[in-house]
Amino acid sequence: MFRLTSKRLFSTSPRVWQSANGKIPKSPGLLSKSWTTVKRATGLTVFGSMAFISYKIWNESHPSEQVKQVPLFENGQKKKTLVILGSGWGSISLLKNLDTTLYNVVVVSPRNYFLFTPLLPSCPTGTVELRSIIEPVRSITRNSPGEVIYLEAEATDIDPINNKLTLKQSTTVHSGHSGKDTGSAKSTVSEYSGVEEITTSLNYDYLVVGVGAQPSTFGIPGVAEHSTFLKEVSDSIKIRKRLMDVIEAANILPKGDPERKRLLSIVVCGGGPTGVEVAGEIQDYIDQDLKKWMPEVASEIKVTLVEALPNVLNMFNKKLVDYTKQVFEDTNIDLRTNTMIKKVDDKTVSAQVKSAKDGSTSMIDIPYGMLIWATGNAQRPVTQSLTSKIDEQKNARRGLLVNEQMLVDGSKNIFALGDCTFTKCAPTAQVAFQEGIFLGKHFAKLHEIDTLQYQLAHPTPTDNIERLTKKLSKLQEKLPGFVYNHQGSLAYIGSERAVADLVWGDWSNVTTGGTLTFLFWRSAYIYMCLSVKNQILVCLDWVKVSMFGRDISKE
Repeated sequence: MFRLTSKRLFSTSPRVWQSANGKIPKSPGLLSKSWTTVKRATGLTVFGSMAFISYKIWNESHPSEQVKQVPLFENGQKKKTLVILGSGWGSISLLKNLDTTLYNVVVVSPRNYFLFTPLLPSCPTGTVELRSIIEPVRSITRNSPGEVIYLEAEATDIDPINNKLTLKQSTTVHSGHSGKDTGSAKSTVSEYSGVEEITTSLNYDYLVVGVGAQPSTFGIPGVAEHSTFLKEVSDSIKIRKRLMDVIEAANILPKGDPERKRLLSIVVCGGGPTGVEVAGEIQDYIDQDLKKWMPEVASEIKVTLVEALPNVLNMFNKKLVDYTKQVFEDTNIDLRTNTMIKKVDDKTVSAQVKSAKDGSTSMIDIPYGMLIWATGNAQRPVTQSLTSKIDEQKNARRGLLVNEQMLVDGSKNIFALGDCTFTKCAPTAQVAFQEGIFLGKHFAKLHEIDTLQYQLAHPTPTDNIERLTKKLSKLQEKLPGFVYNHQGSLAYIGSERAVADLVWGDWSNVTTGGTLTFLFWRSAYIYMCLSVKNQILVCLDWVKVSMFGRDISKE
């Protein structure tokens, strides 16, 4: 027979449980509850973010059905043809903000992709892969609500009187293959024979010129022949190949050889964001990668940044300019301001240096192994051709003159945006992007005006002519003009540091520089990428470089 002990498994007090030893367990504390809540919130956030990213990726890779292009709307109104020239910041921004169901839209560009130019200086050294900052034009046009036709061609002439474009497409022609006997195996070599050009024409009702600009040499002898630019994908590839060529060529020569010293001298011309960033990226490549694998050569490489004005990054706050100079000094980048290049040959840059003290000038020679030209914009041939055909554009030396609606002066149906125009705004991607947004809304208003004019010309018994007339007059009077909203400037200056001169509204400016600004710089550029695919690829590139470093091979 079992006896009951005096120890109870639980007390007689209601809802107060006891353990076997009679002690009352403590309830979870505030810290424990908070930690549980944080874990749950974190899990939900991660799950929600992954779900959202997965949806965006699926949505971008599975375009929906588009409204097909037709000559007439259902009411009999003509559907006008809108031709967009170029695939840069302005043109792509317009395309993404345009209701493409309102027009028969045609995009014409010899480059069948959009290039995220702010990260282009990171590509020659392999910090970011070129494919990571390229977005195919067709993936953008295919995700538009209305059908968009893309033509891979170059506009060579614009006829503003007959509303006609002349297009040229160049294709590489091969004459076939020639066999070469190599013993037991037979190799085939493709023989290049030339380029075939196909010329055609295209009519338009509205035309948007967004062809950008080409590098300007300012007429300095030798620049075009001996320097490499940084404007396109091909330029980045050339810089990469040339950089490794001079390094490997210098490695063959003995130390102390003047030719070795010349080859290891890299000169960057241009103190704007592009020049500063490419100089910083090359110095990072030297300090973080080459010094590990080729220390005997890396220690002798000299990066020189040449700027004709007294300061680099002139659009930035003076404190940031001074900070940039200090970072360059710390990382051994030779900054030469008040230095204007006058002549370039195959081995030497001749420059005029202006003294900051008395204003006197003197000439110096800077030997170089590679010269990168990262300054100046010039009109493209098609832009020059258009200016010669419109009387109001005769004095347009630096770009097309436009009014506040981005309409080309002297034209009724030709618009222009971006670097091919000359306005009070700086020729930056930020300006072109905002101009594209504005024109997207503007063309929606123009379509509404065209529709009202058609209704007045072809009224139905139920139409109120007086009301339609007043509405049309009101729309035509209140067409807004483009207003640029400057949001600030960013620049990477090397050694994982960046500078930012930001504008928040009309009341606050934020000026900052350093490592945290570098993280913000990266975050901002990731946000600005056009697609989730590009955002993910760029992030993976940065992770890859942090884990394995940059590749030092030539190819």
